[in-house]
Amino acid sequence: MTNSVHTNTSAAIALQNLSQTNTRLGDVQSRISTGLKVQGAKDNAAIWAIAQQQRADVGALSAVKQSLDRATSIADVALSAGESVSDLLNQLKEKVVAAKDSSLKTQSRELLNADFKALLKAIASAVDNAAFDGGNILNGTLSTGIRFLANADATSFVTLSAKNLTLGGGIIDLTLSDSLLTLTGATQALTRLDDSITQLNASLGEIGAQAKQIEAHNSFVTKLVDTLESGIGNLVDADLAKESARLQALQVQQQLGAQSLSIANQAPQIILSLFRGG
Repeated sequence: MTNSVHTNTSAAIALQNLSQTNTRLGDVQSRISTGLKVQGAKDNAAIWAIAQQQRADVGALSAVKQSLDRATSIADVALSAGESVSDLLNQLKEKVVAAKDSSLKTQSRELLNADFKALLKAIASAVDNAAFDGGNILNGTLSTGIRFLANADATSFVTLSAKNLTLGGGIIDLTLSDSLLTLTGATQALTRLDDSITQLNASLGEIGAQAKQIEAHNSFVTKLVDTLESGIGNLVDADLAKESARLQALQVQQQLGAQSLSIANQAPQIILSLFRGG
């Protein structure tokens, strides 16, 4: 190798190696600080694009989960109200059967009728208040029920059917016009009450089955989101144990490179000492 004071080849090579080491060290430090081995498209365009698509799917599924959570809440409120109505119907049966007693005096029958009317009003109140976030599937305002998102593309839905539990709405045959003041009225009320109990139980069973389906699908969506997030992590997350080892090795290389550059920069001084020696 030619010794020259104009061109220090050794120093240039040492500087190139040190620059490369510094670049690699910067990359490792970036991966450690962010926890990501693929932070943007320039790191790995294909992997980044795949990860971004999966992130979009996760975001969409999060919206699906919110929709299913709302469906679960509406169903839970409806079932709670329906069970309350069922209990009230059972209480009504006691009043109606008691009114079938032909030996009842007028005052006793009037008291029974007052209790009967109060329980009917309690049923109407329970149905009117069976709402969550504006959704009420029991008050007769919906004809087909409510549809909720089921997939990330918003092309599939799960439906919570509407059940009209208002008085005289088809499931509850009793109305406020029913009366226990006469034996005939009590007989008619008992027939309607028995039909109402049967129809209510069937309706609540259907809502319960749909709520179970929604709950199961919500659980599946939750697991799917977890799986996608794990997959994204496998694609872009850095192995911090390996990066830590690389960091230590590169720090040593950086120190050695700096020392090598320092030695290379002393070469011209060695040439100058030759002239001094002469």
